[in-house]
Amino acid sequence: MRKAVFLDRDGTLNSDEGHYYIYRAEDFVLNEGVIAGLKILKKHHYLLIVVTNQGGVAKGIYSEADVEKVHEEMKRQLKLGGISIDGIYYCPHHDTVQSCDCRKPSPYMINQAITDFDLDAKQCFMIGDSDRDIEAAKRAGIRAFKIKKNNSIVEICKKIVEDED
Repeated sequence: MRKAVFLDRDGTLNSDEGHYYIYRAEDFVLNEGVIAGLKILKKHHYLLIVVTNQGGVAKGIYSEADVEKVHEEMKRQLKLGGISIDGIYYCPHHDTVQSCDCRKPSPYMINQAITDFDLDAKQCFMIGDSDRDIEAAKRAGIRAFKIKKNNSIVEICKKIVEDED
């Protein structure tokens, strides 16, 4: 079985400063320290899996095609830094429009990735900037770290790999 770090997108990997939703590729800006932090995790053989709520789709603010374009831009920017993402899961629903099983704080996306990638939950972590992220991780039985929105993940990444030793 393999190990992974689950990552929230908006506010964790990229800045959502000044935006309620990030749905245009040109608005996607990596937060400081993301490349450095993810390199630490990759060096220690963690898979990197993004799990993100994208409720603006259900609200009709943007489309799933827009979400895919933002994810392509995210992967492009990360690749420039030598990082590849192993998986991306997103929930296009919003509870004000319709309920679903996948929206965080549900553990659905994390559990799906654990199955899809044959992960050992005891060796998995979540990094997110909201209580929803932490709750989803707890419900999935993985350890979680909450960062302050739009701040560096480097110290948390160091802590994750230190816990191995």
